[in-house]
Amino acid sequence: MAVAEYGDSDRGTKRQKLANGNGHVETAHRSRVFAPYRTVGLVSPTKVPFTSIPLGKTTFQITTSVGRSLQTYDLRRGLNLVFITRPQTPEVITASAAWKDKVFAAWGGEGEDPSRGIWVYKRGKQEGALEVPRSLDEDIEKICIFGSWVVGVCSTTLLVWKTDSYELHTTIKGTSPVPFTHCIASLPTYLNKIIIGRQDGSAEIWNVSAGKLVYTILPPSASYGAITALEPTPALSLVAIAYESGPVLIYDVRADQSVITLNASSGLAVTSITFRTDGMGAGDDGRKPGVMATASTTSGDVTLWDLNNGGRKAGTLRAAHAHPTTSTPGGVSRVEFLAGQGVIVSSGLDNSLKTWIFDETPFSPIPRILHQRQGHGAPVTRLEFLPSASDGSDDTGKWLMSSSNDRSLWAWSLRRDGQSTEISQGAVQGKARKQGLLASENRDSFDNLKCPPVTAMACSLNRDGGIGAVPGKHPIWQNAKGKKVDAEVSGMTGWESIVTAHEDDSKARTWFWGRKRAGRWAFETGDKGKVKAVAMSPCGTFAVVGSSTGAIDLHNLQSGLHRQRFPARLTPQQAKQLKTDMEKHGLVEENEGKKVFYRGQGRHACAVVGLAVDNLNKTVISAGSDGKLKFWDFSSGLLRHQIDWSLSCGIVAMRFHRGTDLVAVSCTDGCVRVVDTNTYKLIRELWPSRPTINALQDLPITDLVFSNDGHWIATAMGQLVLLWDLPTGHLVDACKLKASCTSIAFSPTGEYLATASSDSVGVDIWTNRTLFTHVPTRHITASELAAIVTGEAQAPTSSGENADTLIPIDFSEDMEDITDLLAPIDYGTELDTLSADLVSLSLVPRSRWQNLLHLDLIRQRNKPIEPPKKPEKAPFFLPSLQDRQAAQKGLLPAQPEVAEPETALSRIHSKARKSSRSPFTTLLQSTVTSPFDEGFTAFFTHLNSLTPSAADLEIRSLSPLPLSLPNFQTPASEISAFVQAITWSLRQHRDFEIAQAWMAVWLRCHGSFIGSDEGVREVIEEWRDVVEVEKGRVEELLGYANGMAGWLRAARV
Repeated sequence: MAVAEYGDSDRGTKRQKLANGNGHVETAHRSRVFAPYRTVGLVSPTKVPFTSIPLGKTTFQITTSVGRSLQTYDLRRGLNLVFITRPQTPEVITASAAWKDKVFAAWGGEGEDPSRGIWVYKRGKQEGALEVPRSLDEDIEKICIFGSWVVGVCSTTLLVWKTDSYELHTTIKGTSPVPFTHCIASLPTYLNKIIIGRQDGSAEIWNVSAGKLVYTILPPSASYGAITALEPTPALSLVAIAYESGPVLIYDVRADQSVITLNASSGLAVTSITFRTDGMGAGDDGRKPGVMATASTTSGDVTLWDLNNGGRKAGTLRAAHAHPTTSTPGGVSRVEFLAGQGVIVSSGLDNSLKTWIFDETPFSPIPRILHQRQGHGAPVTRLEFLPSASDGSDDTGKWLMSSSNDRSLWAWSLRRDGQSTEISQGAVQGKARKQGLLASENRDSFDNLKCPPVTAMACSLNRDGGIGAVPGKHPIWQNAKGKKVDAEVSGMTGWESIVTAHEDDSKARTWFWGRKRAGRWAFETGDKGKVKAVAMSPCGTFAVVGSSTGAIDLHNLQSGLHRQRFPARLTPQQAKQLKTDMEKHGLVEENEGKKVFYRGQGRHACAVVGLAVDNLNKTVISAGSDGKLKFWDFSSGLLRHQIDWSLSCGIVAMRFHRGTDLVAVSCTDGCVRVVDTNTYKLIRELWPSRPTINALQDLPITDLVFSNDGHWIATAMGQLVLLWDLPTGHLVDACKLKASCTSIAFSPTGEYLATASSDSVGVDIWTNRTLFTHVPTRHITASELAAIVTGEAQAPTSSGENADTLIPIDFSEDMEDITDLLAPIDYGTELDTLSADLVSLSLVPRSRWQNLLHLDLIRQRNKPIEPPKKPEKAPFFLPSLQDRQAAQKGLLPAQPEVAEPETALSRIHSKARKSSRSPFTTLLQSTVTSPFDEGFTAFFTHLNSLTPSAADLEIRSLSPLPLSLPNFQTPASEISAFVQAITWSLRQHRDFEIAQAWMAVWLRCHGSFIGSDEGVREVIEEWRDVVEVEKGRVEELLGYANGMAGWLRAARV
């Protein structure tokens, strides 16, 4: 017997309080610079089937689930997106159903204390919520709406609501321990009756008004398995029932007998059934009723049946959706004939929604495609914003290209979703049909007709011809060797503008951007190795391809011909001559140890992971996985320079910013190194934190990118997106995503940051808040970064609901910004992030160390000439300030006499003998006793804090007597220890100018000990040698800076 529960004892609140109002809601750590904007590329990525509803007599609206939101498409507008539901549900949507002008969405989750419910939306906005029992511990997997009832199906429970009040009417729990299969259907003309399937193959008919079980339909055999689909037929009392083992029965409920039995040839379980209701489509001429369509989540095919004369298979719509594989999802989640129309709608787990129409002449039982909306069927692996052409012919920042493991290349429009499109790879479906590869068992062979997954891409639109580039039909991805190419036509119309590298493939492929199709050429690597990196020249004429074994080849995109190798290939005579010269002269070195590389030398010995071409087509930059960064001459193929980090780290990826001529490489040690390509010098080392926190120890940098102006560098490291400020070298922003970030991209306008995650087929778009409001960009400390790593994740949504306010309207956010601006800065930590090759000046005000050099002159100049005089007596009714002070204290204090320098010096020595050791002396002695640099750091911190007069006093007070320190033989005195401290500061390249000022005071006060004390003479000689080296380095750096500034100021530049 069934048990129906009534009453209010187990009911929850009728309306749930939402957290999207003005109330305070605790959120995850949000990014300072970037605000979540929206997610693009999501159409139907979940297992929740779509739901449709007719809108009057002119169109239909189709609603799909994209996680926590619903998207509604209009059929008459070509599946144009019209609504996205807001607010998004607290948990993932598990079921949806459309009824009249409303959409019901059931949501729930798995966790320690998950919440569940059903929300009602109208035109994308929440209108209400259904009453849900508080004790409900199962997700609602299916919703059926008919008459005045809403029925929700859980594993063991049926929930029944009234459509007019959204109140819970009853909760039905059957006595059978076998769970439901979430297959439910209403029985037309049967009042208050539903039919629902169970895992044992039985179908039960319930009266939802009375909460009673009416009848149970048993399966023909126990081997049929669970019920996988239920659908009432247009004929009354007939219901289609599909079983797990494959058969489909047309069952007469009134007579309790099977009418038609159909068996799928493939034996796959049917999970979706639909019937055509316009009275046509069957028979030889298509003028009879009785068409049924079935589909399965384990196959991408849709099977069409003619139910006349016992039923037969009329045809199969092959590869309507992608077949599931081990790496990519697939299958058809639902098919549905639109009421009274010869149109069938299908959605698949490959993130696609399609409509098909039966209108071919002569009649064909197989429909043709009418509309489609789709995206990537697998997580996105690579992102790249389309650059702007030199003449501004394309919309800057509008287009975003992406690739994934489903072997597709997509172009997404950030302004209008309907313009997004997949870059065509030719007639793949036609080739597969001719070769018989559309069946699900030939999925791997069908995939081989497409290009392998894209691993790298490069683009330049300066020679893109738009829709008219290279008109006519041309074979795709051919080798240009031995082919006659009409360069005149391509020279007038333009040629390919995109080059891609592919997984485990030795060929780089070209694409037409304007024509949105595959290009003519496939560039093979010179050593047959796998393509690892690609680049394009800024003019758009040349493509550079790097292989996994170290080869670098230059190809012409107009003709498809090979033009250069790096290093350049030697003729037999040149190779013989080079060998003779090497044996005779060996390697020749220039000044500063720079090697000269001959023609044919310098080839990478490992995979090339990054390539770039400079603005003037003069230099090709390549990065090897072994840690070597090479600079090649574009025309001759000679190696100009090489930076070798192979002893310390390897290189993972490389990015080049043409506006600043800077190259950024991500290394295996977790550091991003930035190199100036004009001087071949390392200018920045960007670390997440020093020392690296434990959570980031083993996380590799998966991708990095420059901002449009070269001011920032963003990197992806696990779930983190880190942002560095390049001028200061500070880590200024960090954000944690919900899954590992696989790729990031900056828009050319700086408006957007795009991120791709390993758990999503969509692309998350973030808005740059600095374009609208002030954003504090102070350095993020290691403790703050650790809190972000362990904190909650943040990500945009398809509805854009979680987007932060670009211009803060809450005072608390302004106070947070003010707090960031007023927060103290640890300058010592900031200086540690600079490169060791740079010389840093002190942070002491300039007046303090300059006054230290001329303190005697200042004292002499400020010496009073005569004692102060009492001003003339004012009128008795205007008392003077001196009179007021004298009235308070009794008498004016006597003015002390200013001592002469000799007297002051004698008093200093007297005071030094009588008083105990000062903090200056204590810290100076700690530089001798401390085994590490902590003593020097503390000593200079204290010395920097002293005033000029106090510092002068301490330096004059240095004792020439030996230090009474056991087990320490050197230095012998305080004056020697001070000189050694100054020498340490010079070797650290820190506080250069103030160290010179301190040493000048020391020489003035204690210079006489240099000739008489052997220990002092040794430390002075060591200091002199270090000063000479540093002086040469500083002069060289200043000369380069002055020369560069003069060149920039020149009139011809």
